[in-house]
Amino acid sequence: MKVYLIRHGETAWSLSGQHTGVTDLGLTAHGENESRALAACLRALTFAHVLVSPRLRARQTCELAGLHARSVIEPDLAQWDYGDYEGRRSVAIWRENPGWDIWRDGCPSGESPAQVSARADRLIANRCTLPGATL
Repeated sequence: MKVYLIRHGETAWSLSGQHTGVTDLGLTAHGENESRALAACLRALTFAHVLVSPRLRARQTCELAGLHARSVIEPDLAQWDYGDYEGRRSVAIWRENPGWDIWRDGCPSGESPAQVSARADRLIANRCTLPGATL
């Protein structure tokens, strides 16, 4: 099985470096152009399944890249829930919490690394039950 991962196009917060989890931002004009540019690259590929995060930025990227007609919203692909760190930049977080590492510490009032890992494991397990799926 081949898996292609496509990150959403630019948003105002990805441009500014703010952590964006549950805030449902759309793409910037540049992000829309980035997403449209993917269409030419993806046209030659055939996808058995197209899964997309429920976040607006991901759905817009999927649509502009020409994959929307075949896509299915997959809640387990949602961005990390940053909790109290939503909308904040890492440098500001480190001033309050020196040494903070999302991969080790997670986010207060948000998700832990174990929770994010469990979502990824569940997604993979569910996809492996589809006809013809092998790892």
